[in-house]
Amino acid sequence: MEFKGAFVLLGVLLLVNCSFQQTPAKKKPVKKDAAIEELQKQINDIVHELNLLKEHQALQTVCLKGIKSHNKCFLADTVRKRYHAASEDCNALGGVLGTPTSSDENDQLRDYVRQSVGPDEQVWLGVNDMVTEGTWVDQTGSSITFKNWDASNNRSPQPDGGQAHDCAALSGASGGKWFDENCREEKPSVCQFNIV
Repeated sequence: MEFKGAFVLLGVLLLVNCSFQQTPAKKKPVKKDAAIEELQKQINDIVHELNLLKEHQALQTVCLKGIKSHNKCFLADTVRKRYHAASEDCNALGGVLGTPTSSDENDQLRDYVRQSVGPDEQVWLGVNDMVTEGTWVDQTGSSITFKNWDASNNRSPQPDGGQAHDCAALSGASGGKWFDENCREEKPSVCQFNIV
């Protein structure tokens, strides 16, 4: 419905533009260039608004297929991929690998992973220490403020992989705890889309 309104408005503006070009000015001579520039600006604004509506609609589709959590949508990809391939695929969709920023968000993501990917699966997170060993950052390079590393006694405390394990994964089987893994391993992933 919103698209129809935008297209009707675009059509009206184009008709007005054509009528300016065909009818001679009778009363006050109006600068033709200024009128055309103003119409072009209006058309550009409408095209920009239309693109925003398309983006918003695409985001709603993602949110309907996945889950919403704290101004984000998460969408699982069950295909096993290496970290970089999973990251690139999320980027191509307009998102990034999921990066929980709170305990509540991590719990929601864990529950979603258990339901959509499998209860015992690990999924790639958008967290790594590729640049500086031991300094875990998100995909923008910013330091992460929330961490949920597995520090249980039955495993060595995470992260423990040194230079061989530079990518983080969330484990459904371990209650949403994080593990550092070799980025070349193949795992499902969850893409994150920010809701504007």
